[in-house]
Amino acid sequence: MEKLLSILQAIRPDVDFRHEKKLIDDGILHSFDIIAIVNDLNDAYDIEIDVADLEPDNFNTVEAIHALIERLQNE
Repeated sequence: MEKLLSILQAIRPDVDFRHEKKLIDDGILHSFDIIAIVNDLNDAYDIEIDVADLEPDNFNTVEAIHALIERLQNE
């Protein structure tokens, strides 16, 4: 989780990822943020987040992003 938080903070240092629960729903993360996050996560975790995974529920919280990473690593 710390590695993920570090990646997210590097992209958006102004966001409190630990406590924010509606990153997409509240418009905190925008499409360019998601693109940067996906690229960095793919590289850092050796996964492939594809278009089907780009649902708001997968990116609304740091916990949801972490669950997505774990699911993709186990596939």
